[in-house]
Parts: sequence; C-alpha cells; structure tokens
Amino acid sequence: MSPNNLSDEAYGHPPLQAAAESTGEFPDGDVQIITSGGLRIPAHASILASASPVLESVIDRPLKHRSSERTIQILGVPCDAVAVFVRFLYSSRCTEEEMEKYGIHLLALSHVYLVPLLKQRCTKGLAQRLTLENVVDVLQLGRLCDAPDLYLKCMNLVYKKFKAVESTEGWKFLQNHDPLLELQILQFIDEAESRKKRTRRHREEQSLYLQLSEAMECLEHICTEGCTSVGPCDMEAGKHKGPCSKFSTCRGLQLLIQHFATCKKRNGGCTRCKRMWQLLKLHSSICEQPDVCKVPLCRFITMATSETNSESGPIIPNNLSSASVYNGYHHVYVGAGCHLY
Repeated sequence: MSPNNLSDEAYGHPPLQAAAESTGEFPDGDVQIITSGGLRIPAHASILASASPVLESVIDRPLKHRSSERTIQILGVPCDAVAVFVRFLYSSRCTEEEMEKYGIHLLALSHVYLVPLLKQRCTKGLAQRLTLENVVDVLQLGRLCDAPDLYLKCMNLVYKKFKAVESTEGWKFLQNHDPLLELQILQFIDEAESRKKRTRRHREEQSLYLQLSEAMECLEHICTEGCTSVGPCDMEAGKHKGPCSKFSTCRGLQLLIQHFATCKKRNGGCTRCKRMWQLLKLHSSICEQPDVCKVPLCRFITMATSETNSESGPIIPNNLSSASVYNGYHHVYVGAGCHLY
C-alpha cells in the first residue's frame, strides 16, 4: 500500500466522513507517523487516541516546544505494515492479502498498541496460515504477544510434526538463541505423550470393565433364564432357547461352562478354569442378594470371603485383567449348578 492512497481509504471513518460531507473536504492530519524507512504518514490525533490507549498516552504528552510538530514513531516493522496498521485504526479493515504479507508484524503492533480487534484477527489469520517452516517463528511471537490460542495451536503442530520441524531453520535458530522455549516445547511434547498414554490406558480399562459387566449380565441370564445350550438345574432340559441379544458373550460363556463341567483340573492347574473362578468371585463380590441369588456358589463364596476378610484379607483377586478374552469371546463365568441342555 502506498502512503498516497492511505488517506482516501482511511477516511471512511464516520467522524471524518461527516466532516467531509459538511465542509466538502477532509480535515488535514495533525499528527505525523514516522516509520523505520523515513516514511511520514499523516493521521488524526483524535482517531488514533480513540483506537489505541497507548497512542492516546503518546499524543497527550506535552510538546517540548509549542512550534514542535507532533510526531509518533513506529519503528522496527516495514513501512507498508505500518501503513496497513494505521488504516486499520481508521477503518477496522484488513484484506487477506495484507494479512498474508504482514500478519506477523500486525500482531506485534496490535499487542504493543493494545488494539484487541486487530490482535484477534491476526491471531486467527496466522493460525490458518501455519506451516512447518513458520510455526517456530509464530510460536515465539505468540508467546511474546500473549496470544494463548495461537501459542497452543503452534505447540500442537510442533508436537504432531516434531520430526519435520526439527529439520527447519527456525528450530535450529531456536536451539541456538532460545533454549528456554526449546525446553518448554520438549516438556509440552512429553506431557502430551503422557496424556495420550493415560487416555489409552483409561480406554482399555473402560473396555475391560464393560466386558466384565456384560459377562456378569450374561452369567445371571444363563443361571436364571438359560440360553441355547446351558441353563439352571430347575429348568426343563428339553425346552429350547434361541440366541439372546448378547449371544456372542453368552456363547463364549457357555463354552467355558461346558469346559468347566468336564475339566478334571478345575480346582487348580487349568488356566481356563481359573478365569471362570475369578469371574465367579467377581460376581459374588458385587451381588447384593447372595441368599437368593441363582448364580451357583454365590452364597458360599460370599461367606468364605467374609470369613477370610476377618483373618487375612479377601480372596477376590485385586488384578482382574488376567480374566482375558477366550476364543474371541468376552469374559465369562461358570459355576456348578447349571446343566447342559
């Protein structure tokens, strides 16, 4: 943007537009903004003061001499970026092309001169334009300019593409000049990996709990209603049962019941029978009515557990994860008292 057409676009500001309509011309600027390249941009003190509290404090400073010209120096950024910044103070507009070219500079200016609307737009615009090449630079700027959303988005990109980011010039510069930020990034990656592992472990535990819960439901279903091949002793053996709604779990449970019914090592030595005993103990630990429960051995195990607790602690295993899936089916329980149809 050239400084010559800045005024034409900036004077869309309502107060100046009203003055132009009443007098037929725009009021002259009473402040000169000086850039690093020596460019002087005319502006109006009232507009700048209303848009930025920092510029307002600069404008309100008393002049050393009455004849002195009122100037404001905005240095350290390209002249065109300053021109875009001043135009935004007037019109609250910034094109996508300008954001593409000067987004980093505009974010710095919006932070220094406390222009929240421009800062918000720069944060959003830069976040949409993140690349592996510029993410480290934008990350540093986001930290310096107190832009947490942009900072976090940069951190997440670095975490996801760390191997690629490590080979960029921005990362090499960071290692040589900002070891503290490098340490913060590495700590963020380590914490993100820890959260990921905790989440994965939590999901696995939840999956195990759901499988055990479904196994308990199927166990009660088999011992009270019966399923396709196994049912309670007091039910007619000839009465055929069709598959239930959780037949995949029930079928695995019935297969284990059939094994348990014929296994000669079910009181010790058989790993499959041990799994069934674990599920049997689990059921007894959560059963609220062991005296009337139709699950075999529920009352017996509850009583045995109570006696053992008073002496040396519970007999129910603390680690239930050993009750693993068998033959592709979910966890199942078996107990004496059920018969095969």
